[in-house]
Amino acid sequence: MWTVKTFSELSTLELFHIYRLRNEVFIVEQECVYQDIDDIDLKATHLMIWQANQLIAYCRIYNDEVYHIGRVIVERTHRNKQLGRQLLTEALRIISQENTETVIQISAQAHLEHFYESVGFQRISDVYLEDDIPHILMVKNKDT
Repeated sequence: MWTVKTFSELSTLELFHIYRLRNEVFIVEQECVYQDIDDIDLKATHLMIWQANQLIAYCRIYNDEVYHIGRVIVERTHRNKQLGRQLLTEALRIISQENTETVIQISAQAHLEHFYESVGFQRISDVYLEDDIPHILMVKNKDT
């Protein structure tokens, strides 16, 4: 089940599940110590996929001069089921309905470059380290 909410619309339990999933994957699984909770959460639209009261996929959408999609995540046991593609497709649909911006940006882990290319993103940077993980900057024109 899809859920789309602003920060102020999130329940305490939903916020708990978001932070738990992000912590499990980005900090524990990827062995990366960094400040996951940030001020962007306050201004972001939070897109979630739930199954049997379990958060199984998540991303956040925010506008900071250009639109961004970030914290794209699928719970480990639900990977390879096309949920990441569904999540990005829905995020792009939400952005296209809510604004007239033409560029959407994502800071992608470098090993996922082909996945993001498959949904229309193009690489615009060299590989750089973000929290000691190789990343690339990618953009997508809203109409492509």
